[in-house]
Amino acid sequence: MNKPRKFQVAFLLVAGMAIGVLAASHFDWLPQSQAKMPAISSTVTEPAAPAVPEETKPPMTEFDNPIIADLNNAFIKIADKVQPSVVTIFSNKVVRQTQTTRNPHLEFFGDDFFRRFFGPDAPRGEQRLRGQGSGVIVSDDGYIITNNHVVRDADELEVMFFNGNRYSAKVIGADPKSDIAVIKVDAKDLRPISFGDSDRLRVGEWVMAIGSPLSEDLASTVTAGIVSAKGRSNVRLTDYEDFIQTDAAINPGNSGGALVNLNGELVGINTAIVSQSGGFQGIGFAVPIKMARDVMDLLIRDGRVIRSWIGVEIQEIDQALAKSMDLPSTNGALVVKVVEDSPAESAGLEVGDVIVGLQNDVVKDVPYLRNTISLMRPGTKVELKVIRDAKPITLTAKLVELPDDDQQISYRDRDQGHESQLGFSVETLDRRLEQRYSIDSNEPGVVIVDIDRSSRAYDEGLREGDLILAVNRKPVATKADFSRMTSELKSGDTVLVYVQRQTARIFIAFELE
Repeated sequence: MNKPRKFQVAFLLVAGMAIGVLAASHFDWLPQSQAKMPAISSTVTEPAAPAVPEETKPPMTEFDNPIIADLNNAFIKIADKVQPSVVTIFSNKVVRQTQTTRNPHLEFFGDDFFRRFFGPDAPRGEQRLRGQGSGVIVSDDGYIITNNHVVRDADELEVMFFNGNRYSAKVIGADPKSDIAVIKVDAKDLRPISFGDSDRLRVGEWVMAIGSPLSEDLASTVTAGIVSAKGRSNVRLTDYEDFIQTDAAINPGNSGGALVNLNGELVGINTAIVSQSGGFQGIGFAVPIKMARDVMDLLIRDGRVIRSWIGVEIQEIDQALAKSMDLPSTNGALVVKVVEDSPAESAGLEVGDVIVGLQNDVVKDVPYLRNTISLMRPGTKVELKVIRDAKPITLTAKLVELPDDDQQISYRDRDQGHESQLGFSVETLDRRLEQRYSIDSNEPGVVIVDIDRSSRAYDEGLREGDLILAVNRKPVATKADFSRMTSELKSGDTVLVYVQRQTARIFIAFELE
């Protein structure tokens, strides 16, 4: 065979092999890794296979990351598990008003700190008010935990379940001091929520808030966030505070709803938000379930919370105090007053003592000591670890029931005397308050440092930062003067105060509640 003939045969063989390989590749007869044209001869060059356009490749999704997929599925499972245990609560109340004013039942979040929830100014005459909040089923036979302010003063309560069923409800017990209440519906085989351990929550941990914000149409809303802080106190929401702070979206109507962990366990009862706009701004508060459950159990058992008392006035310890008293840390509660004939006096506590231990636990701060003692049974003997003159000692006190007369109880961070009836608290004017409220006055007086926005005093025009110069036409120079002048007043009495506000001076009168 001559050379041209041999060349033609070789060319046909190579071409045939190439066509066969390409056909097999096109019809997926070869594995993907083999569907490429190998180099057969240095004398024959085949064009490269066209690249697959980028836009034709399947897009990456979050589920390609197993961690994100697991978290996504966890949220879905939690919502499925918990939503049937969270209810919407409707409260109805008929009010009669003789003047245009705000009714206390309308108060939910304040004007400039917490949102007014239930509606605008009430008109004259009779009006039927309807409020909305949330609650959590805690037993299969109808017990539901919620906030006191959700059911306070309601004439009628109605509960709507996740499936749309509605039942009338009655209040079993309510505790304004912790803002916890328990209601009950006549129903069986409900789905109660599982309880978690709020003490084990960690800052940064994922949580979900479930409730009915804003309206009935938004019932069973689920939001997610993290635990922003723990042990928040001095928020001035309740007398006993130890709030979980979260950035999970909480809005008006969420109060009484569930804050749950990623196990779907109840760790808090959503209570309020901090907001300048009235809506969600990333700061919400929930009552830890440990405190809420203790209160709930007492309400179910006794219909009220019987609190214990030791009889001391206490204050926080800052770095300056710790250094001056040679204390190892700022943990503890500094005793600044011992009430006569109290358990504290009987135990031997003295002014200047620092309570650093209760039973076997460390006393972190004032709220911890107050909250823990208050929920112990009267008659309980408690061991107090105390630092006196830089030396540790141990004392034993027998707790008694908290007296009904709040005048016997004097805590540094609580209103005293009749201030709760007046609806506001005051402090003697000093340079610190002058700077805080921009007060320019040559006369002594007392400054309103906190005011209840549902009070009659607030309705008639008193505001935080007002300088009170006189009460019932008598000059007032100090907080002691103010307490003495108001201590004899009773419900229904009219109080006339002479007030300086910025450069103006006005008289304001209101009726004592």
